[in-house]
Amino acid sequence: MTHLTVPVILSGGSGSRLWPMSRSLYPKQLLPLVTEHTLLQDTVTRLNGLDEQDGRIRLADAVIVCNEAHRFFVAEQMLSMGKNTGNIILEPVGRNTAPALTLAALSALEVDPDALMLVMPADHVITNREAFHQAVRQGAELASQNRLVTFGITPASAETGYGYIRMGQRLGEGEGAAAEIAAFVEKPDQTTAEAYLASGDYLWNSGMFMMSAANWMKAIGHFKPEMRECVEQAWKQGERDRDFFRVDAERFGACPADSIDYAVMEHLGTEPVDGLTSAVIPLDAGWSDVGAWSSLWEVGEKDAQGNVTRGDVFTHEATDCLIYSDSRHIAGIGLENIVIVETADAVLVADKSRAQDVKQAVEWLKSENRDEYMNHRRVYRPWGCYESIDVGARYQVKRISVKPGAALSLQMHHHRAEHWVVVQGTARVTRGEDVFLVAENESTYIPLGVKHRLENTGSIALEMIEVQSGSYLGEDDIVRFDDVYGRHEENS
Repeated sequence: MTHLTVPVILSGGSGSRLWPMSRSLYPKQLLPLVTEHTLLQDTVTRLNGLDEQDGRIRLADAVIVCNEAHRFFVAEQMLSMGKNTGNIILEPVGRNTAPALTLAALSALEVDPDALMLVMPADHVITNREAFHQAVRQGAELASQNRLVTFGITPASAETGYGYIRMGQRLGEGEGAAAEIAAFVEKPDQTTAEAYLASGDYLWNSGMFMMSAANWMKAIGHFKPEMRECVEQAWKQGERDRDFFRVDAERFGACPADSIDYAVMEHLGTEPVDGLTSAVIPLDAGWSDVGAWSSLWEVGEKDAQGNVTRGDVFTHEATDCLIYSDSRHIAGIGLENIVIVETADAVLVADKSRAQDVKQAVEWLKSENRDEYMNHRRVYRPWGCYESIDVGARYQVKRISVKPGAALSLQMHHHRAEHWVVVQGTARVTRGEDVFLVAENESTYIPLGVKHRLENTGSIALEMIEVQSGSYLGEDDIVRFDDVYGRHEENS
């Protein structure tokens, strides 16, 4: 029997423990931290070839559930790989993984009432693709037998940072055989974790699942009927917007928040629902949730001294360090077990054993209303990006890059005027009632209060320098009249 399998990618996380690379508006799943592709892209391509190896599995296009603020980044990363961008579901607010999966299930049911779902977080690493494929094939068989399946990671150490799954009766022979789920266990202390490891009966909770969409709806309706009702109403009242499906914000906002584990999986082992049961498949495939810089060091390619480096980095008598350079040269000398991560506007230096404490820095930045927790100095928009290169009391200088064929919104500012100098390409400028071209080494002036728009109608990137002057230079001083990307209240 052939199973249509819908990959469901949950991309709602913020990845604060990987600051300063990961920011609230540009989180870790959108970054190329391990390979040349981003974590999200690696997740999407992880199943490539699976349906060619096993005729019983037919892969559908992936459904991605993401934060509304990340929608253009997600769409662009899918488009750059030639993937379908029409299955992106936007969460107006975060409600944890159970409501997100319910949205994906409703989408999958519109494709095939018998569709299976393979649920994967967007920010995990799996280095052994074949082992993962084998586990997925096993998961598809169990899911077609009315089981809600999770994948438990074979523990390599007594880890206290993960939840655990205790295996019950085995459902087959051999080390990779699935088992019934005896219990989900919270993060243990060190002594308890060592006992779990020694027993051989416990797996790390990976947050990956496989089940039929119809069975998930049946289970969530049984255990969390209010959640199912809220999500169904939000879906019915939703609408398509370009590449995205927008659910009704008010109805989804009223939905209870809960995880897949707490909402359903923990209960199903002791309370089967109308023939539904659960199972866990042991997975040993080089998995990491990349939850901290120390985790990235563990999965990274190391030099002879155990260092993981990226960018313009020099080391001398340094061992077991992780050093990432984004914009400047870093020289690491006489270091051991140190994390150094450099971006244009922030530098992290930490003992590798304290990598989890990065969240303390992020919380402080947030409490001080500092922009470094939210954005990089280079801020990405659907039309391109901009970067602040100098700021004074009444002026700001930005470098702006507009992609070929892209356009900024028709807008005006109450508190600032702008000078534009084109350094590459040709700009099509709307200024009041006038529309004209500005070529390389030419400039124009946008007075305060005048409607204006910047477009790149050429075939190469438009690069320009913008000098703002005025009494207030914040990004919220924008009155938007028309926008091809459907933005209204968002900045820029």
